[in-house]
Amino acid sequence: MEPVTKRLWGLRHDASDYSAASDYAEQLGVSNLVARLLIGRQFSLESARKFLDVRLVDLPDPFLLPDMKIAAKRLHAAIESGEKIAIHGDYDVDGISGTVLLTGALGACGADVEYHIPLRLRDGYGLSAAAIKDAADHGIKVVVSVDCGVSAHEEAELAMQHGIDLIVTDHHQPPPILPKALAVINPQRQDSGFPFRPLAGVGVAFFLLIALRKTLREAGWFRDRTEPDLRDYLDLVALGTIADLVPLQGVNRTMAKHGVRLIEKGPRIGLRALKQVASVKKVSSGVVGFQLAPRLNAAGRMEDAALGVELLLEEDMVRALNMARYLDQCNRTRQELEKQTLREAEAAVARLSEQHTHVIVLGGDGWHPGVIGIVASRLVERYHRPTILVALDGDSGKGSARSIRGYHLYQGLQACADHLIAFGGHEMAAGMSLCRQDLPAFASAMEAHARAELDDEALLPKLRHDGAVLLEEIDLDTLRQVESVAPFGMENPEPLMLVESVRAMRVQELKGGHLRFTVCRGAFSHPAIAFGMQERKDEFQGEIDLLVAPQINYYQGRETVQLRVKDVRKSVKCEK
Repeated sequence: MEPVTKRLWGLRHDASDYSAASDYAEQLGVSNLVARLLIGRQFSLESARKFLDVRLVDLPDPFLLPDMKIAAKRLHAAIESGEKIAIHGDYDVDGISGTVLLTGALGACGADVEYHIPLRLRDGYGLSAAAIKDAADHGIKVVVSVDCGVSAHEEAELAMQHGIDLIVTDHHQPPPILPKALAVINPQRQDSGFPFRPLAGVGVAFFLLIALRKTLREAGWFRDRTEPDLRDYLDLVALGTIADLVPLQGVNRTMAKHGVRLIEKGPRIGLRALKQVASVKKVSSGVVGFQLAPRLNAAGRMEDAALGVELLLEEDMVRALNMARYLDQCNRTRQELEKQTLREAEAAVARLSEQHTHVIVLGGDGWHPGVIGIVASRLVERYHRPTILVALDGDSGKGSARSIRGYHLYQGLQACADHLIAFGGHEMAAGMSLCRQDLPAFASAMEAHARAELDDEALLPKLRHDGAVLLEEIDLDTLRQVESVAPFGMENPEPLMLVESVRAMRVQELKGGHLRFTVCRGAFSHPAIAFGMQERKDEFQGEIDLLVAPQINYYQGRETVQLRVKDVRKSVKCEK
């Protein structure tokens, strides 16, 4: 299998009619460029107005989520009677942030609360029998899961046997039969009346807190106690939501937008320390996803994710900085391990037979389970194929999968479940476990399923842009207005603009395989950077078209326009 070199360029929505852009701009009070962005993303004037004006007061009623009333009532009783509540999170950023959210906010409500985060290498994903037994041994009668538990049938049975009331908060695809827990709060349930399904795990936990606070308020619990302001916890919601790659639309966007602002202000000591160590100058969704989240994730991938929880709960800056520096070192170690695994995986891809053309399924001895998900993402970028990597150890293996648009991973795993011990996940990301001997049959079954689902066009990566723009239209004022469309992420991508018939001047090679140059057309120019495109340096000669993500570059207190180049081609107009 060869890396994908050809990418199709096209408008984000081919049927977009930009003739109303001036009217949009005038009525919304935005620039013509921002108006075109909104039109290209299929917003009507009214929906665009709502999109730009995100208000927390418009969040849906949490009691529309199934079992919410039961869960809120049980937590109310536990708080009132002084029962200890145990939070059981997952080891990724979604689980970590959700655990901190519930631990901190429940504590602020007067609860006696503790938390448990499993070790990736020892315990594996989700609720464990050992954790349930440990909770029972310590006299805990209420356990709340975060970002896990919707498929934990055996663990739910065990909790019931030990007299533990299990409250599951999860967002993963639920199985046909739910575990026998006291409450299973999941917006993906078929019987859910909640108007927005794709919440992150931390988002589900946040709505549990809204419901609980309302229940406590109505019961008079806060008459002589300070009622917590849940807005103070939106930094955690934004962190987990952005990191988990759920759609940044609707409810998710509302919470993430307010949360990113809170991270920027920096009231949480742990995040302030993490920003300092990561040399963050300006917070955006990209910064959260690519600078802050990976450092928190590194703890769970390499060692103990509980360190991430401790950092986010820490109130002393000196201790927080020490923890943040340690996480930064863990992240560096993770990066080196990732590079090594990527080299081995790419060599294995080159050896794949012609029978495996639609999906990549590889197993490797000695691969670290904590990095195979990231490596799978790298292979998806390089080959544009759904990718599953399995870390083999003895007779079994743990796998991590990433997908491309048009292929539903969870459904694929469901179709091949006969070859798996267990699996779970989403459309774009999933995890599984299997026996070593079943790996070849599983790979063949996935290939057959992918061939049935993906045609030749689906196997060509598509770069969807927001239309053509002139260099002179890109300035600081316009880019500041573009921020009103943020935060950017899944289903609300960063604006990608087409600049045509330009020239790349003074092209310089940078360390790490990057290019720096100036984009010019006529009297107008902007500095540009093309990450990882050094091997394509020859393509930047003559008259060219570029797909660019315009951004504000912050350096030494100065703000300048910078074009981040995503792709290049010979000028189409020139060829005509």
